[in-house]
Amino acid sequence: MAEENVWEDKIYAYSLKNAIEHEGKAMANSVLGHLFQDGLKKDDIKEVMPLINEDIKKVNSMGEKEREKEFKKFEKFVKIIEHKEREGLPELPDAQMGKVITRIAPEPSKYNHLGHALSFLFNYLYAKKYKGKCLLRFEDTNPEKVSQEYLDAMKEDLIDYLGIKVDGIRIVSEDMKLLYDYAKKLIEMDKAYMCFCSREKMQKLREEGKECPCREFDKKKNLDEWKKFLAGKYMKGEAVLRIKGDMKSVNYVMRDSVIFRAVEAQHYKYKDKYHVWPMYDFYNPIEDSIMGVTHILRSNEFEVRVELQDYIKELLELPKQTIVQYGRFNVIGTTTQGREIRELIDSGKYLGWDDPRLVTLRALKRRGIVKEAFYELAQQMGLTNHAVNLDFDMIAAINRKIIDPNCDRYSFAAEPVELKIENKPKIKEVEVKLHPEKEKKRKIKLGERIFISNKDYESNIGKELRLMNLYNLQLEKDGKAKFTSEHTKDNDKSLTKINWVSNFLNAKVMMPDATFVSGVVDDSIKKLKIDDEVQFERFGFVRLDKINDAGEYEFWFSHK
Repeated sequence: MAEENVWEDKIYAYSLKNAIEHEGKAMANSVLGHLFQDGLKKDDIKEVMPLINEDIKKVNSMGEKEREKEFKKFEKFVKIIEHKEREGLPELPDAQMGKVITRIAPEPSKYNHLGHALSFLFNYLYAKKYKGKCLLRFEDTNPEKVSQEYLDAMKEDLIDYLGIKVDGIRIVSEDMKLLYDYAKKLIEMDKAYMCFCSREKMQKLREEGKECPCREFDKKKNLDEWKKFLAGKYMKGEAVLRIKGDMKSVNYVMRDSVIFRAVEAQHYKYKDKYHVWPMYDFYNPIEDSIMGVTHILRSNEFEVRVELQDYIKELLELPKQTIVQYGRFNVIGTTTQGREIRELIDSGKYLGWDDPRLVTLRALKRRGIVKEAFYELAQQMGLTNHAVNLDFDMIAAINRKIIDPNCDRYSFAAEPVELKIENKPKIKEVEVKLHPEKEKKRKIKLGERIFISNKDYESNIGKELRLMNLYNLQLEKDGKAKFTSEHTKDNDKSLTKINWVSNFLNAKVMMPDATFVSGVVDDSIKKLKIDDEVQFERFGFVRLDKINDAGEYEFWFSHK
C-alpha cells in the first residue's frame, strides 16, 4: 500500500462529509465506499480501517458548525465522481427491430441487490428499445441453496417493485427430463463420460492437463453408469458426468468440466424426485437456445465460460446468441454476500434482508427508493467494459431529484425539548406552503406547547433564532426562551432558522445505521398513507412505513 499519509487527509475529509450528511453519525462503511471510488484497493482495507475508525469517532464528537468549518479546509481531498448522462442506451450489435429476445436469469438463492437490479434492467430496457421480448428464467438447479422464499421474493422485486413486465417465466427445474435427454445424447456421441475419481484427483489431473482414466470408458458402460447415477446408486462425491473437452486447453474450463453431479439435499419444489442435477455451464446454453434468446447481456466475469457453452451448443446443434459483456457491478460500503448476510441476520446483528444498512432491493424499497431511480441509473451507466463501483449515495442522488418536486414538507423535532416561552404572542394558526415550489398551503394550529429538537436547542442556547414561519426568540437554559419579535421574515439570513412542532403526533425514524430516532411531528401528517414519502425539513426525506399499535408513526429515513 502507498504511504499512510496519502490517505490520511482523504479519510478525514470523507469522514467529515459523511458526518455532515448524516447528522453527526458518520459510518465506516460509507467512508470506505468513497475511498474505493477514489482508488483504494481491497488489499489496503486492513491498513486504513484503524484510521477510518479513529476519524469517525473524532468527527462524530464534533459540533455541527465545527464539522462544517473543518470540512471547508479538507474539501479539496474529496473526489467528485462524475457520471456522464446519455440519451438512451447505445445500440446493440446484431439487433433487429421486433426480433430481439433477452433474458433475466437469476438463481433464487438470496435476495437481489442494487447491482442485480442494473443487470436486470439492461436486459429489459434493450428488449423494450427494440420492441422485442424479455423473458425471466429462474435457475433453480442447486437444491442446497435455492428456495421458494427467494423465488417469490425475486418475482416481487422484479415485477412489483422494479416494474419489469416480462414476456414469459421459465423455471429450469421443470426441464429436468429435457436436460437428462441432452446429457444422454452427449454420452451416445461419445462426448461425455462418467467419472469416479475423487475431487482431489480430478483437480490435480486438470491442473496437469492430463486425461482421467475414466475417459476411456466405452459408450455402453457410460450409458449403464448414467442410468445407475440417475437411479441414485452413487452418492454425492462418488460420481459425476463430465464433458469431453480439451485437457491441454489454456482455458481451464475446457478441461473436461463436470456437467452433472449428485446432490443429497431436497429440492424446494421436487423434494427428492431428482438425485442428479445439472451444472450452470450445461443447462445455461441449452435454456438460452430453446427459449429463443437472441442476445445475452451479462458481466464479463463469465467470459471464460463462453467457449465451453458455445462448444455444447455446437455438439447439440443448438443456435448461438450474440453475447454482450460488460464490467461487473461491485456494490461497496456494505456486504452483498448472501452467506455473510444470513450469518448477520441469524446472529441478530441485522434486522433482516431489508436492514437499512444493506442495498438489497428489499432494503432500498423500504427506504423509499423509487423504481424510476434504478432506470435512470441504468441509463447513465450504460454498458462499460470496466468494473463499476456502486454505493447507496449514487442511487440516493438520483432518487432525490425524482422525489423532491413531489414531496410535501413537514416539521419533525427529534428527541424533542419543550420550550417555556416568556411573553409569547397568542397565535392560534399559521399558514405555510406544503412545498416551496408550489402554491398549495397547509394550516398549522398552535397549542400551548412548542417543541424543538434537542440538537437545535443544545447548539443555540444563549442565541436569538427564528422559529420558521412563526416568530423569533432567545433561547435560555433549562428549556426557557424569551419572545423577541414576530416580524422578522424567514429569509433573514442573520438569524438561524429551526423547525418546531406544536400540536403533535409521536413518531420515530429508522436511520441508516438501523437505530431509531424518536420525536414529535406536526399532526397534519395523519392524512398520510403507508408508503407516502415526505421531507422532514432540515432532517431528510422519509417514507411512512407503518403506524404501530401505540399509534406512533414509524418512518424510514431515505436520504438528505
